[in-house]
Amino acid sequence: MIASEKELRSTIEKHTAALNKKFKDEKKRAILVCAGTGCLSNESQKILARLQEVIKEQGLDDKFEASIVGCFGFCSQGPFIKICPEELVYKGVKVSDVEEIVEKTLKNNEIIERLIYVDPVTKQKAYKFDEMSFYKKQVRVALHGVGVINPENVEEALGYGAFQGLLRALSMTPQEVVDEVLKSGLRGRGGGGFPTGRKWQFALNQPAGTKYVVCNGDEGDPGAFMDSALLEGNPFAVIEGMMIAGYAIGAQNGYFYIRAEYPTAVRRIKNAIKQLKALGLIGNNILGTDFSFDVHLRLGAGAFVCGEETALLNSIEGKRGMPRPRPPFPAVKGLWQCPSIINNVETLGTVPYVLREGADKFITMGTEKSKGTKVFALAGKVNNVGLVEVPMGITLRELVYDIGGGVTNGKKFKAIQTGGPSGGCLTVNDLDTPIDYDNLIAKGSMMGSGGAIVMDEDNCMVDVAKFYMDFICDESCGKCSPCRIGTKRMLEILTKITDGKGTMEDLADLEELASATKSNSLCGLGQTAANPILSTMKQFREEYIAHVVDKKCPAHICKNLMEYVIDKEKCIGCGMCAKNCPVETIHKTDYVAPGHKLPSMFIDSSKCIKCGMCQSVCKFGAVSKN
Repeated sequence: MIASEKELRSTIEKHTAALNKKFKDEKKRAILVCAGTGCLSNESQKILARLQEVIKEQGLDDKFEASIVGCFGFCSQGPFIKICPEELVYKGVKVSDVEEIVEKTLKNNEIIERLIYVDPVTKQKAYKFDEMSFYKKQVRVALHGVGVINPENVEEALGYGAFQGLLRALSMTPQEVVDEVLKSGLRGRGGGGFPTGRKWQFALNQPAGTKYVVCNGDEGDPGAFMDSALLEGNPFAVIEGMMIAGYAIGAQNGYFYIRAEYPTAVRRIKNAIKQLKALGLIGNNILGTDFSFDVHLRLGAGAFVCGEETALLNSIEGKRGMPRPRPPFPAVKGLWQCPSIINNVETLGTVPYVLREGADKFITMGTEKSKGTKVFALAGKVNNVGLVEVPMGITLRELVYDIGGGVTNGKKFKAIQTGGPSGGCLTVNDLDTPIDYDNLIAKGSMMGSGGAIVMDEDNCMVDVAKFYMDFICDESCGKCSPCRIGTKRMLEILTKITDGKGTMEDLADLEELASATKSNSLCGLGQTAANPILSTMKQFREEYIAHVVDKKCPAHICKNLMEYVIDKEKCIGCGMCAKNCPVETIHKTDYVAPGHKLPSMFIDSSKCIKCGMCQSVCKFGAVSKN
């Protein structure tokens, strides 16, 4: 039990020394195994267990210690292991590699070259994380400790700076804490970008009494995994941020709202709460002060609309997750009608840095109106898929090409969708745009929670808009008619267009509906639902015209507007396409191409279901989309 500030400082010093020794000890080396969700799905837990087993079997316990850490970030190359103090990194590790790693690397200091990362552009090998282009422009602020500490061990968290921000906050008045956050320019990382300090000031200004801090962990954007990675990789930081917020506004309780689809995050938050209660860092009279704070956990059932803060509050209260009219705002009447602040995971994860390092250091990063860093889930058709934290102001080009390694398979960059399903598509003309809240909005997109999905020349932008509208239509809570009806009608029109039945009048109707839904919906879901349509119609109007007028999909994605054809000159008549066709729609012709012995094949388009199997099995490039 830590009873005072002096005892906590002594404990922090002890664990800092222990953590430094773990990473730098030449006598007992540390093997860190990524235990983020992506690597766990690729058996990193089994890799860890096998490492521990082999180390024990060979009597090497006194020389090596294997343990988990949070997400290293470079998801497309995982599972990773990092060997300290050398900081040697192996990528794509399998359970079957463990014995070789122990025998060659741990015992004989030999490097296994096939497990070393090779840059897809420069072809250079990288033996450490800081040698990889993926990491060179990253700065870890919100992700402090993620990929470094064992997220299930509070001692390692304390040794890496945990609760030093809270210590400083408790030495200040609540107003001074709010002023520090205001000075930092920290804006909400959940999408809206509202100044965090202003939100806290509203709640602090309310009369003393029952108040709440709520952590929005209901991350539901397709392709987004920023919040889950932070909750999994350093849950102590998010709890600390919640406690600092609680002290600043005079709250006594904090609630985590995390979707149940994040079982690893839920388990680690529960474990962190348990350990912190045992230490007395959660509970009554924390560190001998008058500040008392308890932390609770609620699980969401996966409703996307519960990412909207008032719908989230309803869900915590046991009601249907539907947004409330505002005002009153949650800072005045929030959870159970008490003043409440709702911050997302990344925002609360950044707060300890602001208090620990100071607002003056935080504002050295970022742009004039968007300070600090932002975490992105970089995904889609990009070589380096993963979790990225970069200073605000970095350009989209740097994100896609310097960090992301460019577009896969040498294809041309076409667009990047930022801000999730409610964001917009930005084109090659926008690549040199500095990333911040205002610039992205000005370009017809938004920061959102940090999803960034790269698309190439093979993507149909009408189909992309339809995909996001389908998602939003399903996730609309139905409370207000502009969103409930508007999203449904927009999806119907997009489906009509991709089926080859659209008209120019449909395009006009689509734009009118998009504007009406955007202007009249109750909450942020409906107000931003039309962004994918409006941005793609603005940037790629020629594709919409091609679908409507020419009845063609330029990207050959929309099934009703394309067909598979066989080039009779390239076809050698092997019949592999016919053998693999599930509907038996491929037949022989009477034509034998010059230099070939067998008749070429032919696809009956009237029966073809466009599954693409024929193209995938043809080794001669004779099958193509038309």
